[in-house]
Amino acid sequence: MDATTSETAALQFHSIPDQSVSTIVTSATSTFPQSKRHCFGESDPGEFPLAANPSIVLHVLTACNLDPQDLAKLEATCSFFRQPANFAPDYELSISELAALDMCRKRAIFKPMTPEQHEAMKQRCGGSWKLVLRFLVAGESCCRREKSMAIAGPGHSIAVTSKGAVYSFGSNSSGQLGHGTTEEQSPPRLIRSLQGIRIIQAAAGGGRTMLISDAGHVYAFGKDSFGEAEYGAQGAQVVTTPKLVESLKDIFVVQAAIGNFFTAVLSREGTVYTFSWGTDSRLGHHTEPNDLEPRPLKGALENIPVVQIAAGYCYLLALACHPSGMSVYSVGCGLGGKLGHGSRTDEKHPRLIEQFQLLNLQPVVVAAGAWHAAVVGRDGRVCTWGWGRYGCLGHGNEDCESSPKVVEALINVKAVHVATGDYTTFVVSDDGDVYSFGCGESASLGHNVVLPEEEGNRQPHVLKPELVRSLKQISERVVQISLTNSIYWNAHTFALTESGKLYAFGAGDKGQLGVELANQTERGNPELVDIDLN
Repeated sequence: MDATTSETAALQFHSIPDQSVSTIVTSATSTFPQSKRHCFGESDPGEFPLAANPSIVLHVLTACNLDPQDLAKLEATCSFFRQPANFAPDYELSISELAALDMCRKRAIFKPMTPEQHEAMKQRCGGSWKLVLRFLVAGESCCRREKSMAIAGPGHSIAVTSKGAVYSFGSNSSGQLGHGTTEEQSPPRLIRSLQGIRIIQAAAGGGRTMLISDAGHVYAFGKDSFGEAEYGAQGAQVVTTPKLVESLKDIFVVQAAIGNFFTAVLSREGTVYTFSWGTDSRLGHHTEPNDLEPRPLKGALENIPVVQIAAGYCYLLALACHPSGMSVYSVGCGLGGKLGHGSRTDEKHPRLIEQFQLLNLQPVVVAAGAWHAAVVGRDGRVCTWGWGRYGCLGHGNEDCESSPKVVEALINVKAVHVATGDYTTFVVSDDGDVYSFGCGESASLGHNVVLPEEEGNRQPHVLKPELVRSLKQISERVVQISLTNSIYWNAHTFALTESGKLYAFGAGDKGQLGVELANQTERGNPELVDIDLN
C-alpha cells in the first residue's frame, strides 16, 4: 500500500518520530496533499481497492491488536485511514477510529458500559477512541487487571488467581484474612464466602483488606475504618468476612490503595476518590478520621483520567492519562521530598510532577513506598525519589531526592515493573530479571548473604541495584513483585512468575510466607508457596 504524500515508495509508519497520540490525531488533513490514491483502487490495475472492503481492513487492524499510537500513525501516512469509512456503527469515523472502538469493546471494563457512558469516557479521554484505547490498555498494563496477583501486606498476604478466587494467610488479629475468625493462618486458605464473585484487584493495609470484583464492587474486612487515627486507633469493631462497601455501590471501582490515615479508590472512568484523613483538608476536603464516605479528589485531576493510584505512608500518587501523554500527580505529606516537586512541603491538592517532562520520560508504572517512590518509563528507565535511607533510591548513597532522578545503575536494563516498600525497592526487567536495593533487614531483598556469626542474622543494606540471583535460579520469568510497604511490620516479598507460581521470602513470623517457619522468623531464599494462581 502506497502512501498518499508523494510519488515515492510507501512510507514505513514505524519509522516516524515518536509523537503523542493527540498530536497525530489533531494533525490537519491538509498537511498530506493527495497525489496518488492506491488505497482506493484508482491507480494501476491490480491494486487492492481497500475502500470497497472496509470490513476486511477493520478485521486486520483489530486482529493485530495495534497500539493506539500505531493507529494514529496509519492516519498520518495514508488518507484512507483518516477519512470517514462510511461503515457501521458510525459512518463518520475513520477506519483507525473504528478499529480502536472495536478493541475498546473487547475490554472487560468497557463491555458493561452504556452508550452514554462510552461517549462520556471518550470525551473525558480527549475525544478520540484511540485515546480511550490508550487509557484502557495503560490501566490493564500497570495494574494487572484480569490477571493473577499477590499482595504482601503488613503481616498478612492476599493471593488472587487468574479466575478470581482469593486466598489469604498470615496475621489475622483484626479479621483481615476474611475467614470469619481472628485466628492466624499459615497455609493459604480460600475465602469461601466469595464463591461466585470474581475478584480482579486487591489491596492490603495495616489490619484490613479490600477486594474489587469484576462488577466494580468493593468488599472490605478487618478494621472497620478506612482511615486510621494518627496514633494507631481503629474503628469500634472488626469485620471478619468480606462485606460490601455500601458507600461505593454506585461507583464502578477498578483499583484500591490503602495508605496510613486514608484509603483511595479509582473508578473505571479514571476518577479518584479518597476516604478519611480530611483533618486540615489534607486531601482537599475536611472529614472526620473515620468517615466512610468517598470524596472525589478535587483540583488538577478533576477532568483528567487516572489509570493507576499508589498510596504511601501519608501521600498518594496518581498516574494520569493526558491526551498529550502520561504524567504523575502527587498529594499529601511532603516529608523527605516524596511528593517529587523539589521541596518537602505538603500538598492539599494533586500537583503535577514536572520533572518527568524535563527528563523526557513517559511514566507507565508508578509505585509508592512508605517514604519513597518510583516510576518506570516507557523507554524502560527507572526514576526514584524521596527519603533515601539505607540506599532505597538506588543512587549509591542514602541521600534524599526531592525530585525524580534516573537510577543510573539500571541504565542498561529495560524495566517493565517496579515495587517499593519500607526503604526497599525491586525492579523487574523485560527479560524477567529482578533487581533489588535498600534495607536488608528481614532478608526481604532476596540476596541471602551469608554473614559471620558475630553479626547474627543482620543483613547488609544495598545502596545500588543488585541482581537477585536466588530468583534467577528458578529459571522462570518473573512478572510481578509485591512487598510490604508499611512501617509497622517486618517486610516480606512475593515474586510471581509467568506460569502463576508464587515464591515468597523475608519475614514469616505470622505465617505470611504461606508456611509456618520452624525455629526462625524469616527466610532468605525464595521458596514456592503451595498455591496455583492460574
